[in-house]
Amino acid sequence: MASLFFFGRTVATKSKEEAIKPPTAKTFDIQQLIEQEKKQLTPSQSITLGKLENSVKRGDISTQQIAANSQLANFWKDSIHSFEPYAWYLSEAAKLDKSEKNLTFAAQLILANLRGEPDEAKLGWKTDLAIELFEKAIELNPANDDLKIGLASCYVFGKGRTGGPQETMKGITQLLDVVKRDSANMKAQLVLGIGGFVSGQYDKAIDRLQKVVMTQPDNLEAIAFLADTYAAKGNKAEAIKWYLVSKRLAGNPDYSKEVDERIKQLQ
Repeated sequence: MASLFFFGRTVATKSKEEAIKPPTAKTFDIQQLIEQEKKQLTPSQSITLGKLENSVKRGDISTQQIAANSQLANFWKDSIHSFEPYAWYLSEAAKLDKSEKNLTFAAQLILANLRGEPDEAKLGWKTDLAIELFEKAIELNPANDDLKIGLASCYVFGKGRTGGPQETMKGITQLLDVVKRDSANMKAQLVLGIGGFVSGQYDKAIDRLQKVVMTQPDNLEAIAFLADTYAAKGNKAEAIKWYLVSKRLAGNPDYSKEVDERIKQLQ
């Protein structure tokens, strides 16, 4: 249920035969997508885009490139409503600008989006891009735990969905370093709990998620994953209890319908 609500569409369970086959690498080409998107533009949009793409002149090239990439990002976001080109140009501007603020904004934006990405190739591309941005921001501010949690989340929510348990464990290891210093960091505890659920460590997941819920009783994400974890562990009573709490907090008819169906299955 939490996977549906917070990750979007989920990947179907693989058969044993599929599981033993070597994984086929799926790649995403952002430039190819941009070229495809250009074919759908109106004449006016094509003219505007062409001017932006050719706006870098002689002189302070770096400053002009930052401005051009920022304008291109806004074009794809506001005029075309296409996330991938927007994220690409935004990240290019942030990498050139080299400011922690802009790197962090772009990284967090992509991390939030990739959690609901159903396409494996796009998921891999977004994850790698977000990791690169978080790592550059951490170089500028090594003591920032929020950045470390963001980087770890890329492994739990991104690489862990396609690369297997070892990738999830990379994120968990990074998060454990944070909570060793600050056990009251609920952002880290939440992602640790989700990582425990994803990797099948249900007792550890419940312990982490309970800590978050006790501190933040209205944290819908923690409650939804807590319900899922109890269900996966076989504790039907606790699962139903927390599903009902999540249903009340969500106030979402579609989610409520799914919760009711899940409770019916448990009963």
